[in-house]
Amino acid sequence: MTLGLCAVVLAAGCASAGKPAASLSPGLLNADNPQVLLLGEVHDNAQGHKLRYELLQQRVAAGWRPSLVLEQFDRENQDLLNKAQKGCLDAQCVIRVAGGARWDWQLYYPVIQLALTYQLPLVAGNLSRADASRVVRDGVASSFDPQSVKDYRLDQPLPAAVASAQQQEIIAGHCNMLPEMMVGGMVHAQVARDIWMAKIIRDQLPRDVVLIAGNGHVRKDIGVGYWLHEAAPALKVRSVGFIESGDNGGRYDSIQTVAPQTRDDPCKQVKK
Repeated sequence: MTLGLCAVVLAAGCASAGKPAASLSPGLLNADNPQVLLLGEVHDNAQGHKLRYELLQQRVAAGWRPSLVLEQFDRENQDLLNKAQKGCLDAQCVIRVAGGARWDWQLYYPVIQLALTYQLPLVAGNLSRADASRVVRDGVASSFDPQSVKDYRLDQPLPAAVASAQQQEIIAGHCNMLPEMMVGGMVHAQVARDIWMAKIIRDQLPRDVVLIAGNGHVRKDIGVGYWLHEAAPALKVRSVGFIESGDNGGRYDSIQTVAPQTRDDPCKQVKK
């Protein structure tokens, strides 16, 4: 999840052109299952959640059994999530045991219930706010073990293209009103989340993996897809953006356009 208001604004901006659709595109329905499937979202877009669930449900009903990595669970809650998967009979119980306060959990109920029904492992995919705060203060490498620092070359400066694009997204996502002194740290926090998701995905292999995360995270040019390619270029990864508007620009392997969610101006809070 991006910091602050970025969660909604960036997700809506990470998009591609096309007409809003009430059903899944044939290209998504007919595609083969990759080793890693990155499924994006505009966090508050109900239609996007519905279509993404339908895509996943159809594949699982046909026999696919991936692990599900969810941005919505923080990594320090994995033990609670494991306990919930063993002891809970429904998704509401899992949410009560292992969920936090930052998400509209009813939007994720169907995916969590699908995992329980088909015994798909649920994996916590996000850094906590404490982790992110440490990264803002001490840099990306501060939240990773030595092997990950080596795998993702975190002892070196971030690639210029990644850092620049992330900076633009952070600034735009905060309505061009973010103090300059805060931008660098927030870029590091966003990148650290992407790298953690890439790491936890690789930890699930050789089992196939689905990532459920915001559109900004599932981007293949600067997000999780980029870092997976850096560490494991032979891995078969497919990214899908569930978007409202905008230009794909090579951000995803495919897109599903959804009708814009009705919402207040997301910049109101920042302007105040």
